[in-house]
Amino acid sequence: MRMEETKTRFSQRHPLLFGVMMIILAVALISGVMAFFRSMGWTPGSFSMSGDKIGVVHVEGMILDSTDVVSWIHSLEKDDSIKGVLLRVNSPGGAIAPSQEIYQAVTELNAAKPVVASYGSVAASGGYYASVPSRLIFANPGSITASIGVMAEFVTVTEAMEKLGIKPEVLTTGKYKAAGTPMRELSYEQREQMQGLMMDLHEQFVDDVAAARTMDRARVAAVADGRAVSGRQALALGLIDQLGSMSQAVDRLKELCEIDGEAVVVEGPIEDVPLIQEILGAIHFDISSSLPQGWTFSYK
Repeated sequence: MRMEETKTRFSQRHPLLFGVMMIILAVALISGVMAFFRSMGWTPGSFSMSGDKIGVVHVEGMILDSTDVVSWIHSLEKDDSIKGVLLRVNSPGGAIAPSQEIYQAVTELNAAKPVVASYGSVAASGGYYASVPSRLIFANPGSITASIGVMAEFVTVTEAMEKLGIKPEVLTTGKYKAAGTPMRELSYEQREQMQGLMMDLHEQFVDDVAAARTMDRARVAAVADGRAVSGRQALALGLIDQLGSMSQAVDRLKELCEIDGEAVVVEGPIEDVPLIQEILGAIHFDISSSLPQGWTFSYK
């Protein structure tokens, strides 16, 4: 009885604080339940006990890490209730290896069940690379895509340091080890070696696009100069299959899966948002770092 009176007095004396505490408790409980559902492989839209299902994989923003996307693709591949998958891409590109990992996962998924890609505003460079193994690729006429190429960027501060009277010393065990350090300009040998590395990565990009699209390699190489093209231009070049919206891509996917009527849609990957962010509605910023020595290779 005394405890109830104490609680009542506390809520009456501090109504704002008491309300905030109740909100935090409610969000914590909901987050816990959602985390349990996710661990069991349940997602919004997957609670229907009947009806055919299609999966949706979202590839959005800069591709800097493929872990979540690849994991979601593998879960859809293993789920026999998922008849086909829509790959929704809205990415300007990103790092090379993660793009290749998604490419491989999409290749394996498409061998198991139909995969149709749908391009939003942009699916360029690494975004195109990652999605090109899809069975069919849809793009809007104004979608920006292709941009097949590799870029390396770094800065040097040697002149600025000289003006400040600073003379850096860089010790290495080989003449190529410090290539790209901001403390020293590239030597001729370093520039040649880096250019060779970039060309090898570029050739991998061209090879994979040609293999996935079953196109003559020379035809792909002819447009693999870093140019970005519209969806309409990409169709003429053979880089996509059809012009159309996301809903049209879904309709075509359902045809490939022989689904009549409505289908249950299971979307992912689900981003894990920190609890405090859910409570406060804060904006989440991703800060990416470049490779050591100040340079990075990327498809963009």
